[in-house]
Amino acid sequence: MTKRIRPSAAIAVAGLLATATACSGPPSSPPGFAGRHLTAVHGANGAGGGGGGAFTLLAAGGILPDTPLIDRAAQDADGQGYDFRPMLKGAARAVSKADLAICHMETVYGQQGGPYTGAPAFMSPPEVATALRATGFDSCSTASDHSLDDGARGIGRTLDALDEAGVAHTGSARSAAEASRPALLGAGKGKDAAKVAHLAYTYGTSGAQMPAGQPWAVGLIDRARIVADARKAREAGADVVVVSLHWGTEWQDAPDGAQRTLGRELTASATGRRPDIDLIVGTAHVPQAYEKVNGTWIVYGTGNQIAGPTADHDGAQDPRAGESSMGRFTFAPPAKPGERWTVSKAEFVPQWFDPAAGRIVGLAPASVEAGPGGADLPGIHDRIERVVLSRGAGQDGLVEGR
Repeated sequence: MTKRIRPSAAIAVAGLLATATACSGPPSSPPGFAGRHLTAVHGANGAGGGGGGAFTLLAAGGILPDTPLIDRAAQDADGQGYDFRPMLKGAARAVSKADLAICHMETVYGQQGGPYTGAPAFMSPPEVATALRATGFDSCSTASDHSLDDGARGIGRTLDALDEAGVAHTGSARSAAEASRPALLGAGKGKDAAKVAHLAYTYGTSGAQMPAGQPWAVGLIDRARIVADARKAREAGADVVVVSLHWGTEWQDAPDGAQRTLGRELTASATGRRPDIDLIVGTAHVPQAYEKVNGTWIVYGTGNQIAGPTADHDGAQDPRAGESSMGRFTFAPPAKPGERWTVSKAEFVPQWFDPAAGRIVGLAPASVEAGPGGADLPGIHDRIERVVLSRGAGQDGLVEGR
């Protein structure tokens, strides 16, 4: 895996990204529907959400199928391609119960039949998209440091496969018009259904240059750009704006200074009395804290939802690569039209990916026995909980969900 931005370099890199984005800014065409062009009537999962428009949104961690997991998916398919559904099954109950569920698709897809590769340049089987849809995901962020592992071709194959599977996407694009639009999703039922905009950006692309003539291919983190896009999404009718950010310092539990600064700036941005952004979901390779900043929830890092055995910067296997949390937020409609939708309940759902079995394992709060291969599930659960609550989220109402 490539390294995330180091704290000492983060601010400087952010400045460079701002300059690049200002030069290549997004087209002026108005935002609209992206991905699979969902209507604003209901999310794909079809659970709950009625009764005045309240809905639940679940955000899960990174999908990072390295070579051992690709081999495992081939075994699970019993000679018929690749099947990632068993790998994700442990998360399916929580994912499918949400009105909207979003994931982070960190890698790009190879062509049908392969070849497929793991780190450092990923090309994953397109069957991953089918498994994401079967698990219950409605939309995935696709902006990461691996978005350009196979240039524009990789982006095209990935978004084509997600479209075919029925999963919306945001963060990378096949055209300038697509890059200018958020994924605009429906949550809830009937006339009170909410419109949710999903936007995504990454700190960089591991040194890979944007494809020639396509400066819009991957969304790069820039505060002004993010705020402008969020406001365009509002103009397109979004009731709730969710921003996914691929950021942070790799293998660091605590959010770094750049994350905290950008988080404060984004959550402070408002149009009139209404915040421009309603939820920030960060993706990092290990779980990080949740925090309520300026009245808006930030998940600094969900961790990896699926990932193979991973070495840290010192070459040692780091078990935290398989630890993650899913954030689940219940949004309630405003008392008056034009006011913000508020989070009436905030939850985190801890989980662990067993790399030997290639399976997601849920972590119940009262786990008392060792897990597969002698894994210390209570210890893993407690570590995730400790990190998630490390910035006082419990005092602001965050609770553990099941």
